[in-house]
Amino acid sequence: MKKVSLIFILSFFLNLIWENLHSYFYIVYMGGEITETILLRASIADAIIIILLTLPFVLVASLRKRSWLIIPIGVLISICIELYALNTGRWAYNEYMPIIPILSVGLTPTIQLGLLGYLSYFVFSKQ
Repeated sequence: MKKVSLIFILSFFLNLIWENLHSYFYIVYMGGEITETILLRASIADAIIIILLTLPFVLVASLRKRSWLIIPIGVLISICIELYALNTGRWAYNEYMPIIPILSVGLTPTIQLGLLGYLSYFVFSKQ
């Protein structure tokens, strides 16, 4: 469980930095201003998703050699979250958000969970 706690803590801080840096690509969150409280809550939610994403790789020895799967699974989860949020008006991008053609979702949120999830897992995978 120590490894899971360490992954959570690292992924929380990485996501907090990420959320703050890419918040400039958004216009609104649920019709209002994007505040530090919103970014903090988003970082906690992201860290929880990353724990759920990486937990099988921590607990099942045969999956550890396939930890690269964290990246595409994380990207897929991110795409689903983005499509839902954009279609329900939870948030909107400004003109500076790089958009992935065909999917019509932002690049930075799409790679976030896969990249930071894998990085958080990898740092503590040898312990």
